[in-house]
Amino acid sequence: MKGNAQRGHQLAFGSFGIKSLQSKWLTGNQIEAARIAVTRYMQRQGQIWIRVFPDKPITSKPAEVRMGKGKGAPEGFVAPVTPGRIIIEVGGVPYDVAKEALRLGAQKLPVTTKFVVRRDYEA
Repeated sequence: MKGNAQRGHQLAFGSFGIKSLQSKWLTGNQIEAARIAVTRYMQRQGQIWIRVFPDKPITSKPAEVRMGKGKGAPEGFVAPVTPGRIIIEVGGVPYDVAKEALRLGAQKLPVTTKFVVRRDYEA
């Protein structure tokens, strides 16, 4: 995947978010682990939006199988993420709570991220 995100690169729902700085595939398990980490820290206050969805099927062939004989069976689903893509948004919580919650969530993801704040946000 080359290039930057053409869509989903601005905050649309919340006041804070994490933005991807590199290209990677995110699996459903990785996204769910990040979501759980964020909601645990926020203690069910505020609101959270997941802006990526794993809808790209990934196939693979079993180990030690000869070439040919068609495409492999679906292995799972991923969400392709390019630089600039907003992954998670948070709203309805103070700045310091959102920053720490999103830091904990970003640790669960295989991409480097950046904390972003809505332009018109006032503390």
